[in-house]
Amino acid sequence: MNFTLKVWRQKNRNSEGRFETFTATNITPDMSFLEMLDAVNHDLVEKNQEPIAFDHDCREGICGSCGMFIKGRAHGPQKGGAACQLHMRSFVDGDLITVEPFRAKAFPVIKDLIIDRTAFDRIMQAGGFVSVNTGGVPDANAIPIPKTIADEAFSAAACIGCGACVAACKNASASLFVAAKVSQLALLPQGQQERKERVEAMLTQMDKEGFGSCSNTYACEAECPKEISVSNIARMNREYLKAALG
Repeated sequence: MNFTLKVWRQKNRNSEGRFETFTATNITPDMSFLEMLDAVNHDLVEKNQEPIAFDHDCREGICGSCGMFIKGRAHGPQKGGAACQLHMRSFVDGDLITVEPFRAKAFPVIKDLIIDRTAFDRIMQAGGFVSVNTGGVPDANAIPIPKTIADEAFSAAACIGCGACVAACKNASASLFVAAKVSQLALLPQGQQERKERVEAMLTQMDKEGFGSCSNTYACEAECPKEISVSNIARMNREYLKAALG
């Protein structure tokens, strides 16, 4: 398989970016999208040209670092998966594929396809934790939690913090990310003690980081690689209202 790539190149966050055209040749259908970029970079290095900078770590859909727009979709055209889980068989031989970084004020470009997502880290530092002593693993597992609640908390906890929800939202809102983290802890007994303070602190930090407001277009849910439900946003809003009312 052969492809033409239009890739966003940007030296750093203070430089102007541009699209550059590359060719990807002799690509096998079972290659992942990142493996295809590896092959392109190998050819660029062989020609003494600067390789395309992109972020990755686990390449198993867990770390969330591979986020990029592929043919106008966050993580590409495949639903329910990260860019590292997208295989080249999802494209047609000879396709023109546009690749660019996630676009959001709170996600400045570091280089090429790599963005700065440390805003998410600061939101988590503001309140996405529990400070109570839960004991060791056996002690924590001894706390009875109804299966329906445990399943719901686990679904929220599946969020990998990739930022696709922000990139897909016309307002660059981080509501789905924050809601998933708030829900995960609000549902579990270990998270009850700091429940009110947590939602207030995390939403305050979200606003400080420059993320937009949620306008319920559901684009975040549609593009989320872990298919996190927007029902978590409703829960977060209820949590915030309860905290505001004391």
